[in-house]
Amino acid sequence: MPLSDDQPHTRTRLPVAEQSSYQVTGRQPRPLRTLLAVLVVVTLLVLAISIANRGKPDPGGSSASADGAAAAGGSPAPAQTAATGQQPVTTTAGGVANGFPHTDQGAQSAAANYAVALGSAEMFRAETRHPLVATVADPSVTPQLQERLDKAFGPETVTGFGLDAQGKAPKGLTFVSRSVPVGTRTTNSADTATKVEVWCTGLYGLAGESSTKPVSQDWYTLTVTMRWTGSDWKVTDFSRASGPAPVPGDQQAATAEDITNAVRQFGGFRYAR
Repeated sequence: MPLSDDQPHTRTRLPVAEQSSYQVTGRQPRPLRTLLAVLVVVTLLVLAISIANRGKPDPGGSSASADGAAAAGGSPAPAQTAATGQQPVTTTAGGVANGFPHTDQGAQSAAANYAVALGSAEMFRAETRHPLVATVADPSVTPQLQERLDKAFGPETVTGFGLDAQGKAPKGLTFVSRSVPVGTRTTNSADTATKVEVWCTGLYGLAGESSTKPVSQDWYTLTVTMRWTGSDWKVTDFSRASGPAPVPGDQQAATAEDITNAVRQFGGFRYAR
């Protein structure tokens, strides 16, 4: 017989484990899939930005026009000091680099290397000075430069450095004369001639325990005028001016033995822009 609505209803309660199997489950979060999606989006953005910027000019390229404007104003613009990708020359003559390219940077490289040669200890002895000058000088002016430098490095000059009249150091001492280019700039340039300033620091003196003229430092600017000979840049004239010198650092001077060992153990370099 049918049950009356007044009768109590019976509710069946399932075990917990059974209830869970009948519940509708939602989508569980998947952190790995979300991370991969983010990485894909970021990668695509980076690729898009790289492609968009590929055709844009280098911001540093505007320096050429700025330099030209400065030069047009009457004062020479300083050359870029950043290193370049040009390869330094690999050939030498008389111990000096040669075969520099017919470019502005080639001229600056030549001037730097010639500054090292003209500031070397070989300039204080006639038997080494003459071949060196013949190597770096333009043949048309070599005799005049030889005469000029023979006077500049005469007995009075070399004895002032503690050497004998022939430019030789006293027994037991080592004579030091090294020029180290710090930077270069072209101040007057043409297709067949150029003028380059080389900012240098130099070391001069006699190294040894009994030296009365210890090695000291000097700062100067060497202006080198050169001519293109058809295969290389060669010196036609040069002049030297003191400075610019930085403020001396608070550093203890090395002992005579340390300086002597450094001069004998550390070699020089070829220079190129």
